[in-house]
Amino acid sequence: MTMRINRTAGAAPGFSLIELMVVLVIISVLVAIAVPSYYNKVLKAHRTEAKTALLDIAAREERYFNTNNLYSAAPADVGYTGAWPQAVGSGYYTVTVTAPAAAAGALPTYTITATSIGTQTKDTPCATFTLTSTGVQTSAPNTTDCWK
Repeated sequence: MTMRINRTAGAAPGFSLIELMVVLVIISVLVAIAVPSYYNKVLKAHRTEAKTALLDIAAREERYFNTNNLYSAAPADVGYTGAWPQAVGSGYYTVTVTAPAAAAGALPTYTITATSIGTQTKDTPCATFTLTSTGVQTSAPNTTDCWK
């Protein structure tokens, strides 16, 4: 006894065009959600370079202050070459240091600012990071989440 499977005439094994179109739509929706989310995570990850550079320069400024009793705006004094602004890390941010001369009786200060450049400018919530000699960490235009 053999068992026979009858197929209707003209029916071929495989996927129909409608099934393939449904799969294509599902994949398109997943890609439309995943790619922007991934891109935002990459931009957020690059913020680490700016924060690290600011903290590194701040530490160098403090070391310079311990020996000279003032802060410096010269890159060479804190171990950098060239002039401010200059790119740091992988080149997603430029850093600028300002250290105005202290008025009589006032404490010396500095302000370090990292500004996004290139593709990182699309990270609009955290376009700039700032660190002062008093340890105040700010960012613009979003001042609440960028340093977290």
